[in-house]
Amino acid sequence: MRQIQFREALREALSEEMRRDPRVFLMGEEVAEYNGAYKVSQGMLDEFGPERVIDTPIAELGFAGIGVGAAANGLIPIIEFMTFNFSLVAIDQVINSAAKLYSMSGGQYSCPIVFRGPTGNAGMLSSQHSQNFENWYANTPGLKVVVPSNPYDAKGLLKAAIRDPDPVIFMESELMYGDKGEVPEEEYILEIGKANVVRQGKHVTLVSFGKMMKIAYAAADELAKEGIEAEVIDLRSVRPIDYDTLVESVKKTNRMVVIEEAWPLASLSGELAYIVQRRAFDYLDAPVIRITCADVPLPYAPTLIEASLPNVARVVKAVKEVTYAKA
Repeated sequence: MRQIQFREALREALSEEMRRDPRVFLMGEEVAEYNGAYKVSQGMLDEFGPERVIDTPIAELGFAGIGVGAAANGLIPIIEFMTFNFSLVAIDQVINSAAKLYSMSGGQYSCPIVFRGPTGNAGMLSSQHSQNFENWYANTPGLKVVVPSNPYDAKGLLKAAIRDPDPVIFMESELMYGDKGEVPEEEYILEIGKANVVRQGKHVTLVSFGKMMKIAYAAADELAKEGIEAEVIDLRSVRPIDYDTLVESVKKTNRMVVIEEAWPLASLSGELAYIVQRRAFDYLDAPVIRITCADVPLPYAPTLIEASLPNVARVVKAVKEVTYAKA
């Protein structure tokens, strides 16, 4: 099977859906003339023209609002934020308009819109460009929140998001746009809300999503060297969450460690820990442990960034704690 970059998988999903449905259009900063800040939309202006690939001013509140209005009137906008840190400028339109339109109109208006762009840290970009808001948006009824971890999932989930009648938050990573992975040439769509068990194991369940899956994979490899078989689950989406897959895994492994690149208070990992102890308490042989970012704004210095973020050593230590293995 061919291998393509994460950005290319996203571009294919966007282009295929725009060819399939003339109501779909892309709007955001530098998406057209500059071919996208991360080159996701490269060449799309040439194919679809300026009416469907639209450059905007630096005004997230404005173009997010235009997108919501367009969705309410029958179009399917894809709104690109240069980073989800900047979505805070538009958060009123996302949460008070897009997420609530169907409910507040009594079902008279749907809002088929995708808000997409990078989330989390991308190296030495400091505090205002390195935040994770997956849990913020997942807290909002009316939104779906998707966080793919590889090119295959990115394409299949983005196509599903574009076809979804509800607003979808689609979060990527600047550090993954160049990642390569196998992606079929034929069309496929992945179900939003279905987790993926990417590695079978019997001693502990490792759960993560997005680029933190790299930490989960690497930790599982390290643990395997010591005879600890980790089952690894990629959530793919954090609203809805596939709780059933997590519970079934914990019934088998009896232990769980959750890896999340976000602050600890009110985190998604805290929600997962609660649900597992609520639904699988009798199967747990140890408390659920979560690995999160340090509870500070992300520093600029690379040594402090490394100390702040989840890493393989912290995951391995947590697994040894829940399995009562010798550290």
